Amino acid sequence: VSTMNAKTRSGGEEEASGIRNETLGESGCLGETKRRQVIHVAYVIAALDLTFLFMQMGVMPYLGKSLGLDSVGFGYLQTIFGVLQLVGGYIFGRFADQFGARAALILSCASGSIFFLLMSLSTSIPLLFLSRLPGVFMHGIPGAQKVITDMTTPSQRAGALGKLGLCFGVGIIAGSALGGTLSTKFGIYIPAYVGLVGSLINTLIAMVWIPLQTKPKSDHHMAEHSTSQSGSLFSIKEILRLMKFPGVMEVFIVKVFAGLPIGLFMIMFSIISMDFFGLEAVESGYLMSYFGVLQMVVQGLVVGKLASHCTEMTLLRLSVFVFAGVGLGMALMRTVWHYCIIAVPLVFAFSMLATITDSILTKAVPSSDTGAMLGICASVQPLTRTVGPTIGGVLYKQFGVPSFGYLQLMINLGLFVYLLKSNIPLGETKS
Repeated sequence: VSTMNAKTRSGGEEEASGIRNETLGESGCLGETKRRQVIHVAYVIAALDLTFLFMQMGVMPYLGKSLGLDSVGFGYLQTIFGVLQLVGGYIFGRFADQFGARAALILSCASGSIFFLLMSLSTSIPLLFLSRLPGVFMHGIPGAQKVITDMTTPSQRAGALGKLGLCFGVGIIAGSALGGTLSTKFGIYIPAYVGLVGSLINTLIAMVWIPLQTKPKSDHHMAEHSTSQSGSLFSIKEILRLMKFPGVMEVFIVKVFAGLPIGLFMIMFSIISMDFFGLEAVESGYLMSYFGVLQMVVQGLVVGKLASHCTEMTLLRLSVFVFAGVGLGMALMRTVWHYCIIAVPLVFAFSMLATITDSILTKAVPSSDTGAMLGICASVQPLTRTVGPTIGGVLYKQFGVPSFGYLQLMINLGLFVYLLKSNIPLGETKS
């Protein structure tokens, strides 16, 4: 019976995809122009959201220190934020499926406004911890991904999602620079005020420019009859149901484990940059800006081009293979200049893996479940941030920086062999 239901859903998706193509053909130039405008607005909202987020990330250690928060307390603060993001990612995705991408983006931007408001009022440690609570619904990137997923055909999706990397690069560069400059010249709470005003503007942009219904009518009609639309916003049963679609579990496992060692390394990077590379705070900022530029170039110019010429499985294997090479390079690196060279393939593999797996996973499930799937994908980073400080700290203290590289090499070589030997059904026929 479950097999027949799965075939029925797959058939319905093929029929809906056909209707969508007909609708796109009938809509003409005006409809295509409108869709592009909405996608560009989603990019703008994502870039601004990330800029404000990186502003507060750069200022938060100094704000905590000024309130008397020690390094252990700051670790607890980061862990709480990671747990909230981890739990909220899937809930946010389900909310987007049930109420639409526009409502989800407005919720994210409004939560950001409350986040920065509470941060601007944080004159004590308890208030600072309280300011983390709105983080459960702060998911600007998944919200933008949901808009893009709804507004593009499956063949366009990887390239459109890849361009979000430009927003990430803008956020790193602008946010890091603005946070440091504003807090130094005008006071430690000024970035919070700027974030508050900016998040309110983002909310207005989402309300005015994002249409009430971003899905084609055929997909919206199917969503009303989908089993995923019933029940609460958080359901373990729904997560397990999505993981049972062909290829979903396999690709998700690759997504989680391929980038895990690098994620652990990046969590410990502030300590590594001081102890291992001997960098000052200003030099660390320059290095982060370098990463931002690489991210913009790779996802803005490279990922989309490759996605239009290669199959997604080929690109998935390529990203895992490059990750293995990056692991070898990290195991052998000794200076910050070695790391700057390794950063090029590292950013390429990281960007390609994130974009391709998101594209594959949203295609593998019904259109009514893309928000939930994106929410599950968005929970990977918060999960790493939650468990990373403990695991990364043990690795760094006991085995040193090369241990991250060797772990990266072994895991990704195993995943590469697995991808070569396994025949993962990607469900691309539905496109």
